[in-house]
Amino acid sequence: MTQSTEPVPGTIRTISSREVYRNPWLSLREDVVERPDGSRGIYSVVDRPDYAVVIAAERDGFHLVDQYRYPIRARHWEFPQGCFPPGRTGTAEDLGRAELAEETGLSATSWTALGTLNGWHGASGQAFTVFLATGLSAGTPRREHEEQDMRHRWVPRPEFERMIRAGGVRDDSTLAAYLLLQLHERTLG
Repeated sequence: MTQSTEPVPGTIRTISSREVYRNPWLSLREDVVERPDGSRGIYSVVDRPDYAVVIAAERDGFHLVDQYRYPIRARHWEFPQGCFPPGRTGTAEDLGRAELAEETGLSATSWTALGTLNGWHGASGQAFTVFLATGLSAGTPRREHEEQDMRHRWVPRPEFERMIRAGGVRDDSTLAAYLLLQLHERTLG
């Protein structure tokens, strides 16, 4: 699922790279770089696994999840999303299926990839693939220990849009995913 990292002619060139920090979820590296004018500098890069965002849609509404996000000290609603745990791999769709089942208990018979985006491209190469999941069936969530406070609910589209305007949905990947969904719907006519 990783995006291409081929150098683009006339751009910043990596001179050296060293890992500064690592834990099971991410690593931080510091690169010495050379800019097109020959000047050098330091670039800090956060390496994280790519993730999937799932728009589980039915009855002109969406299944959302909410959990406490420690870095911002707040709870906000978002589309189900996540990355594989350390040591596990698969396709973007495999990941989307796993995250949807884990966080909501739902499974879907139809999966449509809407696009792949970068959410923090100024500091990380991490990408996320957005899926539209339909033909939903209920099941039991299998949340990770870190997700023990997660809540799940279905929200009609007009309410979802009100939540966005009121600040109840602040996750950038959820908002970007919704835009991809709207563009997809326009192409369907």
